[in-house]
Amino acid sequence: MDWYPLWNSLRIAGISTIIVFFVGIFAAYTIAKAPRLVKGSLDVILTMPLVLPPTVVGYLLLRILGPKRIVGAWMLAHFDLRLTMTWWSAIFATVVVIFPLMYRTARGAFEAFDETLAYSGQTLGLSNTYIFWRIRMPACKQGIIAGTVLAFARALGEYGATSMIAGYTPGRTATISTTVYQLWRTNNDALAFRWVMINMVISAVVLLAVNMLEKKKTTQGRSA
Repeated sequence: MDWYPLWNSLRIAGISTIIVFFVGIFAAYTIAKAPRLVKGSLDVILTMPLVLPPTVVGYLLLRILGPKRIVGAWMLAHFDLRLTMTWWSAIFATVVVIFPLMYRTARGAFEAFDETLAYSGQTLGLSNTYIFWRIRMPACKQGIIAGTVLAFARALGEYGATSMIAGYTPGRTATISTTVYQLWRTNNDALAFRWVMINMVISAVVLLAVNMLEKKKTTQGRSA
């Protein structure tokens, strides 16, 4: 059994999650403090990939990153770098798809934060950087960790946008999701079922982790 789809899916999901962790937290923290009109407008834009069909996201990415499109053609001409049909092309798709999950979860955590803690830190002469990383982030860590785990799980199972921008090449771009589809298409149900079970086990572990985080958060809230 070729384990490349598992390894490829894990590294794509891992890299994508790291990216959206920092970008999502930055966007959530910045937008949470924005005026209502600005917040509402940016919310619509940044959350749209959450409700768009993944194939639509993949199509839009191809319109930008394809070898005959603006960004894709420029990268190919100047750096001889093709942005589609490689294993790391899937990172573009997964980042766009999972970003809303991280952003919305982090923003909700920041909005629930008791700002009097930050004000108290400022009166003590603490810098905004110190307050953010040592006061705000620890207070919001349960929500942020839950968002990170959910984003990773969503990236691991992403198919629509990934298949359009990275395709399916065994040993090069194959992921668990695209492998399951190809095996089903070629009537190899036995191997397809194995990959489905592997994906289900991983998903179950992820959901168990999220439930444990939520339970811990509820217990801490009651004890407080």
